[in-house]
Amino acid sequence: MPAKARRSSKRRRIGLALAGGGPEGAVYEIGALRALDEALDGLNLHELDIYVGVSAGAFIASSLANDLTTVQMVRALVKHEAGEHPFVPQTFFTPNYREWAKRSLMLPRLFADAMLEFRRGPEEQTLFESLTKMARALPVGLFDNEPIRRYLERTFSIKGRSDDFRELRQRLIVVATDLESGRPILFGGEGWDHIPISTAVQASTAVPGFYPPVRVEGRYCVDGILLKTLHASVALKEGVDLLLCVNPLVPADLRDAVSAGQLKEGAILKKGLATVLSQTMRTLINSRLEVGMREYQTRFPDSEVLLFQPERNEFDLFFSNIFSFRSRRRVCELAYDATRRNLRARRKTIGPMLAPYGITLREDILDSPRDIWTSVGLDQFSERDPVTSQFSTALDQFEVAVTSEMPVAPASTRRARGARR
Repeated sequence: MPAKARRSSKRRRIGLALAGGGPEGAVYEIGALRALDEALDGLNLHELDIYVGVSAGAFIASSLANDLTTVQMVRALVKHEAGEHPFVPQTFFTPNYREWAKRSLMLPRLFADAMLEFRRGPEEQTLFESLTKMARALPVGLFDNEPIRRYLERTFSIKGRSDDFRELRQRLIVVATDLESGRPILFGGEGWDHIPISTAVQASTAVPGFYPPVRVEGRYCVDGILLKTLHASVALKEGVDLLLCVNPLVPADLRDAVSAGQLKEGAILKKGLATVLSQTMRTLINSRLEVGMREYQTRFPDSEVLLFQPERNEFDLFFSNIFSFRSRRRVCELAYDATRRNLRARRKTIGPMLAPYGITLREDILDSPRDIWTSVGLDQFSERDPVTSQFSTALDQFEVAVTSEMPVAPASTRRARGARR
């Protein structure tokens, strides 16, 4: 009997894999997930069989596994109520004073060693080469991520939620990278499910340079996206029949915008080093993902994988400043709209693919003119929802630590894009 025929006799398993992408990626994933949640009848995004989260995706995946809905997440982006556990913004990007102090104490000794080495052999190395030894005094992380762990610990202690992988109704895997071996650590998996979820997310979001590695049982953990973009294979290896994937990181393609006069030639270069590095990273990550998706088709032929990601010519997304309240809303809108367009464009193939899982496309939703804000009935939103307010605060603080290097779209460009909608 063919594999797919055998699988029809048992309950089909559905999973979700969310990639990283910093705070911008988290906001994009919220918008995309809201579109899927609304348009796919028979799919409950916080009742899936397995969630796999990497970096910012770990933040969203752990929230879904803890019964936070897409409606609550979207509302969190535009609401700023005081929650049950209010805290000051500095909590999430507190300077890593201890690290700075420890490293600064090394400077006198490093400088003395550099000068001594130079004096001993000036013919063998320049003064500059000798002084490079002082790079050891640079901190490994600008910000302290321990407050993040404490905040998530409080958030997941709300009644009905849990900071313990073993107490969740659904399976949750949070992926980090072991800095000293370059291998993945699957928090929530065998041997690692006793680690608190808050610690696992702290480790998975430890972006090198921004946050120090997180020490967990003798391992130094950093951002999980260093190894793979999605880590979708984690869910596929567990026998998932249908895997929904959201990847917010794709490189920008500005050629159409330049041709139309919406952007000037060399826009990325003119934005400076941070934007050039961002485009480079996006290109590398996207290339790696394309290879991985082809590999999944070969290794897991009996599983269906649906990938949703941004359109590469949507330059508003690439030049957004998530630290801006308006930009945060805009990214969420772009994600929602792009995912709806994706579903409409692929409805003839996606519909039959989802049917065996009891999921149908809501044609009335897809074909109706609507935006993400009306989809959540924002005018009827409770002003004092503690879960939503906590999630809002978490997003605000998490984004601050990274978005200082995000490129910002010129106001005239944003207006031009908005006028066409």
